[in-house]
Amino acid sequence: MATRTRRSQRRTEALSRERIVEAAVELLDAAGEGGLTFRALTERLATGPGAIYWHVENKDELLGAATETVVAAALAVEPARAPGSPTGAPDSPAGAPDSPRDEIRAVALGLFEAIDEHPWLATQLATHLSRSPWGSVAPRIFESLGRRVRALGVPEGSWFVVTSALMHYILGAAGQNATNARAGGGGLDRDEFLDATATAWEELDPDDYAFTRAVAYQMRGHDDREQFLAGIDLVLTGIAATHPSDA
Repeated sequence: MATRTRRSQRRTEALSRERIVEAAVELLDAAGEGGLTFRALTERLATGPGAIYWHVENKDELLGAATETVVAAALAVEPARAPGSPTGAPDSPAGAPDSPRDEIRAVALGLFEAIDEHPWLATQLATHLSRSPWGSVAPRIFESLGRRVRALGVPEGSWFVVTSALMHYILGAAGQNATNARAGGGGLDRDEFLDATATAWEELDPDDYAFTRAVAYQMRGHDDREQFLAGIDLVLTGIAATHPSDA
């Protein structure tokens, strides 16, 4: 009996909730939400469904846990430093690597790259924000951004509006980028898709779409990451301009 108990304890320790969630993320990355089934999960973990249900009640809980895990990792990123730069030494026009502005950029980029790496994440974040904003995911992101907004010197009366604007831009732009990156279809890769779109814009009516035609060439070969960060800088510049004595 003692031997059976020890073996049971070892199985429970080996098949932790963390390992189940890790396997769920792997399945989601490989096959999307439709590929995340308890049958597929038991096969990947080489266990029975009962062992999984001991840790996770249903698929919704599993999706929530996977989303929380990926978001938590994304928010743990550090601001980038130039090689050899000491802590606090400036490596960009924005100022010191540890400044709130650079920390916001790091958080934003962490979320951008997480959404780009995990195609299913954008949909799950939208679901969490619309159906359960009181859950752990939305407050975690809001708190991470909000603390930096407060550190910028934004007055308390504007904390909610400013943080919300940042959060909406980050998740919206990152989600749209992830969608665009996989929207080519028809066997086109990203560059071919962008070239086809730019060509279509250039052929629009010059009277009705003069501006769109003029910038169409800029679509070809643009860097999504740089474009995203440029948007973050515009938002941060707007915050500083709106609160010049505080930011």
